[in-house]
Amino acid sequence: MKQVTQYVTTGELAKLMKYDARTIRERLKDSVLIEGRHYIRPFGGRKILYDWSAIQQDMRKFSQQAMAIPMTNGGVSHG
Repeated sequence: MKQVTQYVTTGELAKLMKYDARTIRERLKDSVLIEGRHYIRPFGGRKILYDWSAIQQDMRKFSQQAMAIPMTNGGVSHG
């Protein structure tokens, strides 16, 4: 089954993530949220649309990595 991409505005993303919209614009955009992966500028304009599914995917991935304990053999333990 093909996953449908859901694009959201900065205000909508702020509500979904429980962040202030200003925090997203000033701190997360271009440092954590990367153009082409997490957001696009349709038709080369100023408006930004965020890919909510890509953001969720990366939040899960980095959350799991944060819980991992590094092992001497290069692997990780998850608990």
